[in-house]
Amino acid sequence: MRAIGLMTFLGALITASSAVAQTPPATIGEPYVPAPWWMRDPVIASVGAVRTELQANRASFQATFQVVDRNVDDAMRQAADRVRNLSQTLGQFGAESVRVETTIRARPLYEQYRDDAGVIRENARADQIERYEATATVSLQIRDTSVLEQVYAAVLAADPSSVTSISFMLEPSNQTRTELAEEAVRDAARRARAAAEAAGARLGSVRVIDPTGRACQTDVLAGWPSYGSGSIQARDVSITGSRMAVPPPPPPPPPAPPAGRGEDDAVASEAQRLVLQPPFQVLADTACVVYGLG
Repeated sequence: MRAIGLMTFLGALITASSAVAQTPPATIGEPYVPAPWWMRDPVIASVGAVRTELQANRASFQATFQVVDRNVDDAMRQAADRVRNLSQTLGQFGAESVRVETTIRARPLYEQYRDDAGVIRENARADQIERYEATATVSLQIRDTSVLEQVYAAVLAADPSSVTSISFMLEPSNQTRTELAEEAVRDAARRARAAAEAAGARLGSVRVIDPTGRACQTDVLAGWPSYGSGSIQARDVSITGSRMAVPPPPPPPPPAPPAGRGEDDAVASEAQRLVLQPPFQVLADTACVVYGLG
């Protein structure tokens, strides 16, 4: 009997616990939702925000080499020959500095003719193929931007058919991300301390540390409309507006002076080098720290 009674008691306890766990955070229709546990006493929620500018440490671009021949095998072979020397040159930089990916594809060029209206048309039939166009695409990812200028010059020296613009990216290291997260927490502590002193209060112990910053976004006074999906009711919105004059576009920049010789060539070379310098990009982070108030 004791075993049955104990099992019945445990079953009731589990059922009650399940019911409590399934209870929604608030009752539909209530004007406000309950505050989280760390807001039962006076607290101050501080958001730390930091940003820094770091130079991009990745660059990428593509170069294409096109060859046209009557035989598809010859076209593919010539395209491969044009990129073979370039691949050997780029391989001297090392795989850790430059990653190279080469793809070769071919497409048929059909016989063209003019119809009665003078419009150029193609005979898109297998027996009307005149030549084949082979395209070798070299995709480069520069992981060491100090060799970017040398890599770009080597690609241009290979006489490609086209070269895309250079894209720069920032891939921060784990150490940089950790240092930024720590500085965001320190900034939150400074802000909380300054706010408590300005309000004449005393900063208490730490209640919550949220490196993601989401804990400080809890809106417990807005009620259900913004608690669930962030929406607000139309009757709570007041929209005002005014017309603004659009400023005229800025004048175009003056044309560049023609390139000369001697010192002018050195200046042009220096300008080309500056264009290839990686730009600075912004890296930001936030953190939420909740303190109790004395």
